[in-house]
Amino acid sequence: MEQLLTSARSVLETTAPRWTRLIETLPADLLARAPAAGEWSAVDCLRHLRDTERFAFPLRVRAFIVGQDFPAFDPDQDGTPATGEEPAALLADFARLRAEGLDLLSQLTERDLRRTARHSELGEVTLGQMIHEWAAHDLMHTVQAERALMQPFIAGCGPWRFYFADHDVAAGSAPSVSGG
Repeated sequence: MEQLLTSARSVLETTAPRWTRLIETLPADLLARAPAAGEWSAVDCLRHLRDTERFAFPLRVRAFIVGQDFPAFDPDQDGTPATGEEPAALLADFARLRAEGLDLLSQLTERDLRRTARHSELGEVTLGQMIHEWAAHDLMHTVQAERALMQPFIAGCGPWRFYFADHDVAAGSAPSVSGG
């Protein structure tokens, strides 16, 4: 992808505003509703995005810059547990951390994208690959959150339900996505 830094920044800049709109307009019970047992609600997805802003992506960028290797991020072990934190508070924290991450990203050059480091599970990776992963990760968990939000509407749409087969958790078609 040409102009990776510009494209990734564009994606990463959209995440907080998308979440702001969701948090400000949707009922808290819908945001907290898990689509199925063991699956993440929209709020769980936002918490995970906040955790990866705090504990993973910017730290990895800094590791690449100074030539250090870095560990994998396990959301079950490295993330923060669900504590009933208000969605607006999660969002505010995420938005603050994301602004810091975007500032860090703006300091990178195309040449930096060739820097390498060792990921504890994946082996040698480039900063460019990790920037791709950061943008894709944001989009994946936003889609996952929106899929969770869809479930009560899919369940209630009667004969139209088959149109949503690719997203209907009750039909067993929606994959569980929780990694980061």
